[in-house]
Amino acid sequence: MPSLPKPTKAEIAAALNKTVPDIIAPDLRVLFCGINPSLYSAVVGHHFARPGNRFWPTLYAAGFTDRLYAPSEDVDLLQLGYGITNVVDRATATADQLSTDELIAGGQQLALKVQHYRPQVLALLGISAYRTAFGQRKATIGRQAASLGDAIVWVLPNPSGLNAHYQINDLARVFQEMLVAIAA
Repeated sequence: MPSLPKPTKAEIAAALNKTVPDIIAPDLRVLFCGINPSLYSAVVGHHFARPGNRFWPTLYAAGFTDRLYAPSEDVDLLQLGYGITNVVDRATATADQLSTDELIAGGQQLALKVQHYRPQVLALLGISAYRTAFGQRKATIGRQAASLGDAIVWVLPNPSGLNAHYQINDLARVFQEMLVAIAA
């Protein structure tokens, strides 16, 4: 599994507001959508790259991938029918540094991406960000009643290591529930 060089503290500090390119293509099975990139991810240029983020182990444990992928292999997800984007493009130290207006504007941009690329499922990774970005104050984890264009909307827990509510086994179970449901 290819590893990335560890960024310095100065590089991480300088990554504020930088972006990480989307991993996206038309007609994906699932477009995974994070809240926004971490500073670490912005430095290395790969999604969910911060040590302690459980996205990659969760994809593997839930059965989305046949092996554990490294963040540096994020573009390889396209071959499996998966992509990655974010509600807000700019990197911050924590997602709580995003304003409500940014999340709402990001939700509008995300709706345009979904309309253009037509994924089967949009999997948003973070219930609070989804509630704010789409004005769905009572949304819960799981499949949402409302779609976005033709895409099924599914909200999953944020895999950040900062999300103590879900351990890796819990994340894998919830991600796998989505995988089973969309395969049926």
